[in-house]
Amino acid sequence: MTFVEGNFAGEIIPPAFVNSPIEIIATMAPEQNQPPDVTSLTARMSRGEEAAFHEFNRLYFNRLLRYLFVVAGGREEIAREALQLAFVRVARHVRRFDSEAAFWNWLAVVARNCVADEMRKRNRYQSLLARFFRQRPAVADGRGNDAGEHLEELLQEGLAGLPASESALLERKYLNGESIRGLAAERNMTEKAMESHLLRIRRKLKAVIIGRLRNETND
Repeated sequence: MTFVEGNFAGEIIPPAFVNSPIEIIATMAPEQNQPPDVTSLTARMSRGEEAAFHEFNRLYFNRLLRYLFVVAGGREEIAREALQLAFVRVARHVRRFDSEAAFWNWLAVVARNCVADEMRKRNRYQSLLARFFRQRPAVADGRGNDAGEHLEELLQEGLAGLPASESALLERKYLNGESIRGLAAERNMTEKAMESHLLRIRRKLKAVIIGRLRNETND
């Protein structure tokens, strides 16, 4: 997933960086020898000045990515997803800081929270998969450590293929943790009817995932 919007934020993560290995990124856009004028930079960012965000990207992209790579335990995909989320949150919530140390400490907290959120999201997907498969499907065997990630990809693709109302309902219940009672009340249904409705959607999604796994095995 690449963060792109029509305003300044669309330029925060350059395409050349998005798909580059960590080792290459480490050699690009070297850190500045002189500390930036953070007071001016963050004040301009808080006013939404496009040039300020370009400058922020030049100064902090590399540093934040290396930091996130460490926080994510070397898992590059999580680091990249967290980096994009971090830039979005910086764009929305930045305020004026009077020192580089204070600004970096704030950025580090934002970055760590983004890693935690990304990992929670992945854990929720795994929990939803666990409801479908008591054990790893036989057709997924042989993929080694990649099996879980592959099932997660299939889950996301399957959700995208469901009617929007059904995929939204599954996500709200199993990924966001909303209650059966609340979802039922919103749709003027009994809780039992909502449970039955969710069960039918889960079975539909499970059939899609198993079908795709079987097709991969037969290819």
